[in-house]
Formats: sequence, structure tokens, C-alpha cells
Amino acid sequence: MFTIITGAQFGDEGKGKIVDLLASEYDIVARFQGGDNAGHTVTVGGNVYKLHQIPSGILVGASVMIGPGVVLNPFSLMDEIKMLEEKGISVTPEKLGIDAKASIIMPYHIALDTLSEVSRKNKIGTTKKGISHAYSDRVLRDEIRLEDLLDEEIFRAKLKDIWPAKAQTIAKLGGSPEYIMPEKTISEMLELGEKLKEFAVDTSQMINQSIRAGRKVMAEGAQGTLLDVVHGTQKYVTSSSTIAGSACTGLGVGPSRVSNTIGIVKAYITRVGNGPLPTELADEIGAHLTNVGQEFGTTTGRQRRCGWFDLPLLKKSINLNGYTELALTKIDVLTGLDPIQICVAYELDGERIDYPPLLTKDLDRCVPVYSEMSGWTENLENVKSFDDLPENAREYVTAIEKLCDVPITYVSVGPGREQTFKMAEVREPEIYCNKFARGM
Repeated sequence: MFTIITGAQFGDEGKGKIVDLLASEYDIVARFQGGDNAGHTVTVGGNVYKLHQIPSGILVGASVMIGPGVVLNPFSLMDEIKMLEEKGISVTPEKLGIDAKASIIMPYHIALDTLSEVSRKNKIGTTKKGISHAYSDRVLRDEIRLEDLLDEEIFRAKLKDIWPAKAQTIAKLGGSPEYIMPEKTISEMLELGEKLKEFAVDTSQMINQSIRAGRKVMAEGAQGTLLDVVHGTQKYVTSSSTIAGSACTGLGVGPSRVSNTIGIVKAYITRVGNGPLPTELADEIGAHLTNVGQEFGTTTGRQRRCGWFDLPLLKKSINLNGYTELALTKIDVLTGLDPIQICVAYELDGERIDYPPLLTKDLDRCVPVYSEMSGWTENLENVKSFDDLPENAREYVTAIEKLCDVPITYVSVGPGREQTFKMAEVREPEIYCNKFARGM
């Protein structure tokens, strides 16, 4: 069994929590793209874990892997391992495997990322973690891989070829290259390579062997579909492919192996950084979503932009990922808002459209068309089933399911592991949709 989980919006949908919830049913959880620019926050028994590169399946004892599609920061990875061990979670080679082909984020990548963003007139909103430059070097065949850190002679030979051009570019951008790769840093990276040597594996071989043996494997994505480097809102995207198909290339697993794809969807929508967000709310409702939902980035701490649920964007995500099911998160954050709006279409140049336009500049001009629903005031933190939800909350969940034409299998009503319930297999959605016609 091979399950792929991706974020269906702009990231921060709660993927870490859902992976943590489901991981106990899987033998392996593998990360297939991105770097430490992404973050998954998981709350377990009062402890808050902020993971940036290690899959959150580690929290329930699953074996976890970091695939070759990932760009790896060895410094922050070691910090993560230390954090987990301090909280009583042992990270051993039996529990964590890192593909030897994973690209390494070098100090000069971080310097170039920071200097490039500062020099841009129109900011992208990068996390300045060096991700884009690490991926660029992969395409240019100038990358440093984990396997290179395991051999000092090869590592130093590659640096000798790569470093002069990097130093020149850093200097042109106003940086000081002498501080980027001193001998001390090179020695530290070689020491990290020695520590990580025992974790180096061939993830493609191990995952395919596991699937053939009948074991269950989950592929965990970072960021969200709408930040995909090809299909997202260019140029305000991440530097990797965030859609389900990327799990096959990022882990080395053929598409015929895929069993199901799960999309994680927030009950509203958020975005970090620049780029279009048609339903953005710069008012007291937006402030409510930000404060109640604690919408601040796991990696950067930046405040997320918030808006009403956007159906046209989700339709695109469904097409790009081929979702077989959805998990709906943070419905509790909507408590106290009345009415609640769902964006069901856009108006663009006087025409109503129900799917995002091709061009990012046109999406930025789209005006949301809303359907209005009644809200609820009841506290949801102790809700354990769909039937325990207030009637209007049930109506909201079912309306989204009906509009998406994809079954919602999990609903989250709070940050805790225990605050997510599985939907019953048999439901009567029509009885909860009697009010939804308003505004359609």
C-alpha cells in the first residue's frame, strides 16, 4: 500500500497532525520534497513538536525516511534530532533513513537566497533558507549530496570547483564570501557527514521492497499544492513540486504503486508571503482567523494571511493531485463567526468563472463570489464524531464535501492528536445541505 498525503492549499493546512494521526497504521512514513523551509507542528500530550525535515511519523514509532527529492540542511537536521531525543524520542538508523542522493543546502545557498531576496524590487517572500539555490544547483549538476559529505576528498574537490563562482556572485550581490565557507565550516560539515553516515540509505529500493512485501508506506509532502513550482501561482511559489505526482519522483516509486491520495484542507485558507489570495480578509474576521487559529509560520513565525474557504482553488488542487479523500482541519476556528462564507466562484472582467484562471496576474484580479451559511457558537474541542457537531457545523462540512465531490474522511476540531475524528462511512449528506442554496 502506498498512500500520498499533500496539502491542498498554500501549505499550513495541518498535514503534520494528520500524518501523526495516521502514521500508526503505516510501517514507513517518507518525506519526498522541500527542505527546512517547511514546518509541521504536532501537539501530543501537551508537548508541541515543530518538525522541519523529519517526518512527523517519528512521533508514533513509525520508521521514517527522507527521500532524494528533499534538499537537506544537516545543521537543522541535527538540531531536530537533538530536540526529539531531549523529549524522549530516540532517532536511530533503525528509525530514520536518509537517501544518500539528497542534496545538501550549503551555507552559500542561504547567503545567496537572502541577498537575492533583498535585491528584488518585487519580493517573493522566501524563507531565506537557501532552498531555491540548492534546487538550482541540482538542475545545474553543481550540487553537493549527502554522499559527498561522507568522503572528505570528494567533498573538498567539489567545493574547489563550485566555490569560486559562488563567491563571485555573493560579492556582486554585496555579501562577504569570506564568511560563508571558512575552514571551520567545512570541518563542521564533514563532522556532520560522519554523524549522518549511518543514516544513509537507498530509499527507492527500501520503499519498493516494502510495498512488494505488503507493508504500508505513506509519502508526506511539504508546503501546499498551490505553491507547486510548475502549477502554482508563479512566481510566488516554492522551489519544488508539491503535488502528489512528485512523491513518485521524489522517492523513486512508480505511479502504478499508488493506492490512494489524501488532501489536507483547512476550513478556511491561509497564505504566507506574497502572491494572490482572492478571499483574503483584512478586517476583524481575518483577525479572528489569525488569532484563534494561531496563524503564524512554524519556520519563520510570520503572520499568515487569512481568507474564507476558496472552492475554485481547491478544484484545481483536486485535479492536480487526484485526491481520493480529504481531511478537513481547523473547523473549530470558525466558531463564533456568523455568517460564514464559502467562495464558490470568481468574477473576472465581468464574467463568472468557477475555476482559477491560467495566469497568476489574472487570479490576482479575481473577485470572490460567495455563498453564505449560518455559523455556530458551540465549543467544538470535545467533539468526538460528526453527529456530535452542531447542526450548522455539520452542514458546513457536508457542503464542502458535496461541492468538492471528494469524500471527507477526517475532521479536526483542535490542535491535539485526540481532537480529530474519522467520519462514518455511511452518511446522509442531503439532510445537512438544505440551507446551502443561498448565494449559489
